[in-house]
Amino acid sequence: MTTTRRHSLKPRKIPQQSRAEQTVAAILEAAARILEAKGLDGLNTNLVAQRAGVSVGTLYQYFPGKDAIIVALSKRELAVFLAEAQGALSQPDGQRALKYLITVSVHQQLRRPLLARALDFEENRPAISKELAACKAPFDELMRQILAHDDIPRQADTAIAIDDLLAILRAIVDAAGERGEVDRGALEARVRRALFGYLGIVEQASARPRVAAR
Repeated sequence: MTTTRRHSLKPRKIPQQSRAEQTVAAILEAAARILEAKGLDGLNTNLVAQRAGVSVGTLYQYFPGKDAIIVALSKRELAVFLAEAQGALSQPDGQRALKYLITVSVHQQLRRPLLARALDFEENRPAISKELAACKAPFDELMRQILAHDDIPRQADTAIAIDDLLAILRAIVDAAGERGEVDRGALEARVRRALFGYLGIVEQASARPRVAAR
């Protein structure tokens, strides 16, 4: 009986010094640029090392394989997203906080759309999704705090509402990225209608006089 040996998805070691941090950052950015230029099929550790300006041996000091690099790159992008999304908590009410989160989500997807699409695909793989679960938990808490505002209608089950809202947000934004959309304003408006509609919030439409039919 033979077993397939799988590479760990965790880094081999965490950089402790500035130079090591710079090396890991160069490896991750090299991987990101390769994903943007060549897609998932073009990503391999030899090419990442070459693009990063390090030896393959140096790369393997930190990452046991390609999937570990993808996980680390996903964590990097999620950390950037979360840092920006936390600004929603400084908004004066829930509706503006939700709009802020939508704006940040759209920006994150369309900032580097080719990279976002590649990582979205990889993050659906069960092993990688499991590895990233802890990184995505803070987004649940962020949405919970948004829903706690007085101007957000109470939901029958807050936990389910959080799951639904994040799923809707992710689905619409990811699909727009897959289509190659570039109009952020239009995308934000669609996401806002979907999330506000789910919550039972009626937005005030801008007053525009109607021309009576003749």
